[in-house]
Amino acid sequence: MAAGDEQQQAHRPGVFKQKNKQHKHGKHRTKGEIGRENKGRVAVMALTKKQRREMRKMDRKNKANQLRRNKKDLVLTEKRKLGSRDGPPHLVAVIALHSGVDAGAVTKILKGEGVGGVVHEDQGVTGAKDSFGLVLPRFKQRFIFYRPDAGWDSYGEYCLSCLFSQGLPSHALVCQGVADLAVKKRADSRKALSRLVESRFPEPRLFPVDSEQDATLLLRHLSAQKQRRLGFRSRRSHLLAQRATYIPNTSQNGTGGPATGLGTLCVSGYIRGRPLQVNRLVHITGHGDFQLSQIDAPADPLPIVTAAPRPAKPGRDVEMMDGGNGDMNGNVRLLMKADPEKRESLQAEAEARKNRRMMKVPKGTSDYQATWIKNNDEQEEDDDNDIDSCDDDDDDDDDGMMEDEMDGDNESQDAGSECASEGDDDDGEEEEEEEEISSTGRTGADQKYDEGMDEAEEGEGLRRYREARANEMFPDEKFRGLKSFRSSPWDPLENLPLDFSRIYQFQNFERMRRRILADAASEEEGAMAGWYVTLHIVDVPLSVMESFQSGKPLVLVSLLPHEQKMSVMHMLVRQHPSNTEPIKSKEDLVFQCGFRRFRASAIFSQHTSADKHKMERFLRPDAPTVMSVYAPITFPTAGVLVFKQRDNGMQDLVATGTLLSCDPRRVVLKRIVLSGHPFKINRRSAVVRYMFFNRGTHGHMKCVFDSQLRSQDTVLMNLYKRVYPRWTYDPYVPAPLPWVKREQPPALCDIDME
Repeated sequence: MAAGDEQQQAHRPGVFKQKNKQHKHGKHRTKGEIGRENKGRVAVMALTKKQRREMRKMDRKNKANQLRRNKKDLVLTEKRKLGSRDGPPHLVAVIALHSGVDAGAVTKILKGEGVGGVVHEDQGVTGAKDSFGLVLPRFKQRFIFYRPDAGWDSYGEYCLSCLFSQGLPSHALVCQGVADLAVKKRADSRKALSRLVESRFPEPRLFPVDSEQDATLLLRHLSAQKQRRLGFRSRRSHLLAQRATYIPNTSQNGTGGPATGLGTLCVSGYIRGRPLQVNRLVHITGHGDFQLSQIDAPADPLPIVTAAPRPAKPGRDVEMMDGGNGDMNGNVRLLMKADPEKRESLQAEAEARKNRRMMKVPKGTSDYQATWIKNNDEQEEDDDNDIDSCDDDDDDDDDGMMEDEMDGDNESQDAGSECASEGDDDDGEEEEEEEEISSTGRTGADQKYDEGMDEAEEGEGLRRYREARANEMFPDEKFRGLKSFRSSPWDPLENLPLDFSRIYQFQNFERMRRRILADAASEEEGAMAGWYVTLHIVDVPLSVMESFQSGKPLVLVSLLPHEQKMSVMHMLVRQHPSNTEPIKSKEDLVFQCGFRRFRASAIFSQHTSADKHKMERFLRPDAPTVMSVYAPITFPTAGVLVFKQRDNGMQDLVATGTLLSCDPRRVVLKRIVLSGHPFKINRRSAVVRYMFFNRGTHGHMKCVFDSQLRSQDTVLMNLYKRVYPRWTYDPYVPAPLPWVKREQPPALCDIDME
């Protein structure tokens, strides 16, 4: 025993102490222990098949059969509705694929009495050549035939290339002159023609049209054949104008002022595709986007049965407004009117001519200074008087009339001498006095500035100015180096151009596309497909009516939500085999993107899955290329045709493809390669010259390498800069002239050097 004042030290085991396994005594863990071990995780509950709503094998099979049957019935209903009393007529375009084909002879046979149809010469497309309506009571079908003015040479290759790239609808191949051949040669001739078209059409079937009996068989085939659906066309409501009238606006905003050059266009035709909403915008191909004011329902000009109309089914047709009862006597009833609160607005660029603010400022005022000037009520009244006087002579006022666009882009206009001479003398004297007073004040300020000038501060300001000028003169400073083009980061939101403030960007374009297309497919309100209606389109220029009167077709397409807004559109295209000329990036081209036709300047880039894409200076003939342009939003899918206009107005097809996406964050990088030679070589570093050689600079740079250089080596450095397309979007594209194949230049060996 130790002493009482001393305590015995306890034995502590070392690291090599044996630790035996504890005995399993059968006790369960407490709920607290289980919670501490799980750390808040909740176990997955085991659900039964009934709770998971799992069906048995027979139930799944019956459900699949039911869905398949519903889809089949929907397709058959749509097919039977086309051309019948409840649907729009069959729209047939007679196209000659050879210059020696007489398409007029085919339409003449179709009008024959032996066909058994009722011909309506005045129910075709107004102004078009050889366009008419045809009703077949025997088949209970109706047609509208349209034939372009001119055919295509070079065996229709140019025409077929455009049709297949845009999307070929249901078609029928017709040949002529088979009955004029000998009986023994007819079979061989038809086989030769079939082999000729097999390269373009997988299952060719030729219909000879030499008699009225052949025409009857052709019409039966057209009414009963399988209908091919085009995505961009079946998802939107569209209309081919058969009648059109134009009512010019008498004054500007009803104030009794001069005419605005705009008017209301009333277009009549059959609705196709989806139901037409009166509050949606409509796009006229080649002319731009417009708004609807109302929709009327005139009598159907191509009735199959002349009996009394059946009563409308409750719940399907829209409620008719008080505007008269439409009947067969020609009375027109009002279907619906646009709601100003729900009607979609045009893009800001399209409304620039309406939303302008006029203000009066002293001479010499810059655009930046003009934005800080506010107008009072008296100045606004004076501005109205000045605007009226200037509109009469179509010139701008000389004393500082400036336009301030609503989108923030201020554009100063040139001075006009005629309007300035018509102004009041008192106003001119006041402006001269203001100009003299301001100039005198500037003179005194300049004298005080010279007396108290600080030379050091002036020298620093001059140095900064020279540096800014050098940054503008030498664009190489805008480039940057990347350690790895694949993995190095590049922020897509830095140093954006001013044009990006005018575009629209989706948080998730693919999700928005699916939602909008799903909503469009489920719409059941509005003017239904198959109705013959009259659309009242407001603020339409007179050039649209002049184009229709010249015989060119007028196609109207109802826009989906957000399709009137500008953004950066990307198109995946390939160079057409018939094009042999180089196409340079940022060159002015004509695009046919779905239902839109516009002119723009595109930049080319590689089609990869990375987050950065290299710019292509020319359109590559051996690989797909992505074209990026500023254009209105269009939801895929849609075919893309790219044309290059000649000096004589003809357009050559240079590329075809599809619409890829709408993504302003897609980074396109332009690469340049700087080269230099080692001037002084060390073990790990070297002084390189001629890499930044320019007049006024020595061009020497010290570089560090992973190994020693040799004197005969060449140093290369890749630099990158983000590029953007040019804002040259123009929706007003004139129709192209009839295409003629370009003559090939003579070979070099055939040119006489003398």
